[in-house]
Amino acid sequence: MDWTQKRDATKDQLRNLNKAIPDAARAFGALGKAVKDGGTLEFKQKEFVALGIAVVTHCEACIVLHMEALVRVGATREEVGDVLAMAIQMGGGPAMMYAAAAMEAYDQLIAEKEAKAG
Repeated sequence: MDWTQKRDATKDQLRNLNKAIPDAARAFGALGKAVKDGGTLEFKQKEFVALGIAVVTHCEACIVLHMEALVRVGATREEVGDVLAMAIQMGGGPAMMYAAAAMEAYDQLIAEKEAKAG
């Protein structure tokens, strides 16, 4: 799978949905902002939690969006691996398959980031 294409397609789908249901989209966005900005955990830690949930619930769109956020904030491959291992422990065999896909997403997105940095 090309995870950069998946990310771009997911963002296009969300923009289209947001136009159809702007009030609900704004409310959901406000919830996301409140959750990510508030509390005691750092943003990166919260994104790790979200990635684990995305793997266990088999949501590829969620995986790529949360992985993009983790790449942006400097998550290492080792940190991602720890999160994926925990997700596998909680989600069993199906989570193993989505964890493999998530690691592929990390590798592609970090390569994209490094290519843009020159």
